[in-house]
Parts: sequence; C-alpha cells; structure tokens
Amino acid sequence: MQSPWQHHRQSGIADDIDFEIKGQELQFVEIELDPGESAVAEAGALVWKDASIDMTTVFGDGSGGSDGGFMGKLLGAGKRLITGESLFTTVFTHNGSGKARVAFAAPTPGSILPIRLDEVGGTLICQKDAFLAAAKGVSIGLQFQRRVLTGLFGGEGFIMQKLEGDGWVFVQMGGTVVERVLAPGEEIHVDTGCIAALTPSVDFDLVTAGGVRSVLFGGEGLFFARLTGPGKVWIQSLPFSRLAGRMLAAAGGRGQNRGEGSVLGGLGDFIGGNH
Repeated sequence: MQSPWQHHRQSGIADDIDFEIKGQELQFVEIELDPGESAVAEAGALVWKDASIDMTTVFGDGSGGSDGGFMGKLLGAGKRLITGESLFTTVFTHNGSGKARVAFAAPTPGSILPIRLDEVGGTLICQKDAFLAAAKGVSIGLQFQRRVLTGLFGGEGFIMQKLEGDGWVFVQMGGTVVERVLAPGEEIHVDTGCIAALTPSVDFDLVTAGGVRSVLFGGEGLFFARLTGPGKVWIQSLPFSRLAGRMLAAAGGRGQNRGEGSVLGGLGDFIGGNH
C-alpha cells in the first residue's frame, strides 16, 4: 500500500518541489526537481538520485544562498551544532534538463511527515533530530523552551529544532504519528520523548509525573510535557531512544525502565539509583 502523500507545485519563496512518500513503516520520500531546483538534507539520508542531480556540502543549512554572508552561515552552523547535528548539510541540485528525482530515507522505523511551513504560520518546532530534508530556502535553527525547569538544564532550557520558511519540510518521526489540534486552553500531557513537533502558539511546559512511587517503579518517566492550545501538536508513538533502550535491555539485561523515550532518562537513572 502506498502513502497518500503527494504534492504538485504552488508558488512560494522556497523551491516548490514535487514529492511522493512511499512505504508504510520504513518510509522514504522521493523528491522531483525541475532544472535549477534544490533540496537540502542531512548527509546520511540519501537513498538514490538521478545522475543529473549534483551534491554539494554547505556550511550551515544552505538557506542563505551564496550571498548569505559568512556570519549568517556561521550562525546557522552553530545552531545545528547545538542541536547535535553536523556543521554541514548537503544540497542536491538538478543541473540537467527535464525532471530528476532524489530519494531520502529516515534512519529509524517510523513515518516521514511532509509539512508546508506557510500552512502552519511559517514556523515549526520539532524534536532535536526531526529534520530529514527540505526544499532549499528553509532555515534550520533551534528553539529554547526557556520556561522548562531551567535549573535542570543549566539555564539553557529544553532545546528543540526550529524550521522556518514557506516551503516543504520533511520531518522524521518514530512509530505511528498522530496530529492533534488543540483548542485555546485545551491541555494534553505527553511523554517528553513522544513530542515530535508543534506549532509555536502551543504553550510548552514540564510537570512532574505523579508521586515518588510512580517515578521509582513505574514506566511513565520523571516528567511529562504539558501542552496547552491553541495550535497543532504531532505525537510519535515510538521515539528511537525508547526503542534503543528496550534493545539495550534485551541484549544486556539492563536498560531504562522509566519512560525510555524521555529526554530526562539519564536523570531518571540517577534518581532511581540505576547508574
């Protein structure tokens, strides 16, 4: 069965690429470029490309173009470094005639979600490793959730990716993805690792998940995220960190047992004496 996600072009500032997402649990996105159009992706995401598509490594995210200035590129690269990504991204440009295709795959089982940024207000906040690929012209930055228990994070708050622009972005999410539209004041509680993406209008905070007994002996994690509308939230059922924790436990008889998907898993280990 083929994914229903397909797109044919509209007008916009970013390159308006055509694409098709294929597969179910192990998806890849196939992007069709016209001559001169480009897509930007993480270096390890390529599956295949037509010969007329050239690859170029760029410093930062490539959104500024050749006239973006060194300081702008340096700032963009620094933001990527803070979120744990490489200083460089790869730009794939169609330099031939006719149409050409390039395909990218998520590194873990799950879903690739296409989001057109101008349809969500121009900005999307994602988990740190969500970005897979985008139309050239999309900016890949970072977002500090400064209100979130800043003492635990050395004053930096809770760091997420911020994607800005008006074009298509492709974000990778673990397991099955659910989109929730929150009304003003509507509140949901989500495991921190299961937050895949949200729009900036959603209020993000962390709250403790129950009493001491549930922290030490339960599986729901030390904290969960409290998300309050209005806005959209995308929730993933299986963050890769949770899957990795289960695999580690099966292989070595040891693993986290307190919300493996949580970004606070290490802190939970320390509090529970599992260190």
